[in-house]
Amino acid sequence: MSAALFTPPGGRHDAPAPPGPDGNAPPDPIGQAHRRSQAYGIDSTDAPDFSSPGVGLLNDAREENRFLFQHAAPVMETLYDQIVNTHSMVLLTSAKGLVLHSLGDTDFLEKASRVALTPGMDWSEKNKGTNAIGTALSEQEALTVHGSQHYMDANKFLTCSCSPIFDPYGQVIGALDVTGDHRSYHQHTLALVRMSAQMIENHMFADIFPKAIRIHFHTRSEFLGTLVEGIAVFSPEGRFLSANRSAQFQIGLPFSALKAHTFSSLFGMPISALFELFSGAMPTPKQLCMHNGVSVWCRVKIKAANPWSGGGKPTGAAPDAATASAAAAAAAEPLKPTGRKMQFSSLQYLDTGDPQVSTVIHKLRRVSGRDIPVMILGETGTGKDLLAQAIHGDSTRSAQPFVSVNCASIPDTLIESELFGYEEGAFTGARKKGSIGKILQAHGGTLFLDEIGDMPKHLQARLLRVLQDRKVSPLGAGKEVEVDVTVISATHKNLKDMIARGDFREDLYYRLNGLVVRLPALRERTDFELVVHKILKALCDQGQQIGIAPNVMALFKRYQWPGNFRQLHNLLRTAVVMVGSDGVIDVAHLPDDFLDELEHAQAADAAEGGLAESFGTAPGSEPLPPPAPLSEVAPGDGQRLQDVTLSAMAQMLRLHKGNVSAAAKALGVSRNTIYRKKDQLPPDLLG
Repeated sequence: MSAALFTPPGGRHDAPAPPGPDGNAPPDPIGQAHRRSQAYGIDSTDAPDFSSPGVGLLNDAREENRFLFQHAAPVMETLYDQIVNTHSMVLLTSAKGLVLHSLGDTDFLEKASRVALTPGMDWSEKNKGTNAIGTALSEQEALTVHGSQHYMDANKFLTCSCSPIFDPYGQVIGALDVTGDHRSYHQHTLALVRMSAQMIENHMFADIFPKAIRIHFHTRSEFLGTLVEGIAVFSPEGRFLSANRSAQFQIGLPFSALKAHTFSSLFGMPISALFELFSGAMPTPKQLCMHNGVSVWCRVKIKAANPWSGGGKPTGAAPDAATASAAAAAAAEPLKPTGRKMQFSSLQYLDTGDPQVSTVIHKLRRVSGRDIPVMILGETGTGKDLLAQAIHGDSTRSAQPFVSVNCASIPDTLIESELFGYEEGAFTGARKKGSIGKILQAHGGTLFLDEIGDMPKHLQARLLRVLQDRKVSPLGAGKEVEVDVTVISATHKNLKDMIARGDFREDLYYRLNGLVVRLPALRERTDFELVVHKILKALCDQGQQIGIAPNVMALFKRYQWPGNFRQLHNLLRTAVVMVGSDGVIDVAHLPDDFLDELEHAQAADAAEGGLAESFGTAPGSEPLPPPAPLSEVAPGDGQRLQDVTLSAMAQMLRLHKGNVSAAAKALGVSRNTIYRKKDQLPPDLLG
């Protein structure tokens, strides 16, 4: 087995390393770690810190790292079987060094607990000084910290071998560690840990890129299918998506450099030629020549975009033109960047600091994996569809289909056949061979029913039966088909009002609302500026640097954004095109209709300016005390002008039965003027 893939240049870290090629001493990770420990203010004589984040926070951390754990747990079991009865333990940590899970010999687990080496404890360098977990994560390389190499005296009875675990995007997602009594240290432990970590990394690829093209390769054909094979992942168009560490080693490029490549630039042939080369039911390994001149043996795994298409080509077969086209549209990068690192929680990607959104995400993590239906409420354009995709991406069904149905966009005459499918000849114009329907397409995965409030009443009963019986009967079929889906629904309507009017079934409502969450409107969010920059970054091409002028950001913050994220996204997309390759978005780059709306809003504010100022409603003014009752307000009483103003507002709201727009029009002010005073008006007046 290619030991070079697993052995660090310096060999064992507790042995002197040879000088580098330039004659200078090579980097000393242990010495660097000791210097960092001193800088952190840690004293080597400090007692072990037993303070933990608490059970609740540990559970949150485990939930946040569920994807890592589900792939690491079986490997940890196998690793422990190889070291059992050696006075050792196996640990899994988060990318920050928090211990998530441990397995070990009972006698040694008790010793480890004396130095707080237990789940829930922080073993980063900042907390524990030089140790294998914290130092491996800091250095981003596998290493052993043996006995006296530990910074804290309390930990010097340990020998720890740890390897960081990299996600398919090349970022550290956690660490795998074997810790034991320093007297029973074995020099091969680090290689065993490193190989186990690479096994975890390889297992992640199939789940993260279920519809992409995976090329498994090695210079020697007998190593295909083993731990040391390279795995490179491409979209059906040939765009590079990811590569494991062995692939990076064999290609000779780091992950950061590979991002700029395509399949063609790395293997010297178009992606279509790869499809042809690996056609056939049982394709055998083929030799390809890489850009660096190295010849490798390859196996290719290509999956059809639609697993319900029936009679699909087997893994490794070339797709036909239709399948390739569909795969190109569906090829996935389901996970999103979260700042510097990539996390496998797409919910985490959406958590940009707004307290309301953070609360929503916290609730969703609590019910993840429990098959509890989720209902998402919020105005049009608040990102309900993105949240639904994030819920699916974090679920145990993430490798299965995510099927979205917009109940408002499908004509009433077609929605039944779209949802439930139909048999051949079920109605005039029915497609030959029929249609499977959206619900069966989502079998094993997630069905997202967007704008559920627009579903016709007669179909609500059919949907309710599907959710209760877990069976679907396509139109024209004389049989029922079992279906396993988890359901997420979304609406901007008030379903309880619809139930009261008889427009929505109450029993369906309570079947759908296992957990109800509400997304705030864009104008209500406290993380607005961060959201703008995040969307802008996503819209820019690779290497493109575009900023936003301060005056434009000020305009954005004053605007009400009735279209929410959808409107903001479209506006920024247009602005990016207007700016060009690099530059700053200024007023000249904004669409005319947006500027017209701003101009009208400013004119309305100016018209009411004097009135608003005399009312004490200018932005930033102190809240006024509650108004005097109308019955007590009479000319000549000497009452304050503010009281008269609030009383006038109250009168108009009563006259117009709580209609703020009508009341504002009658008073000659904007709706915002009344809304700014809503806390000082009787609560029953605002409809």
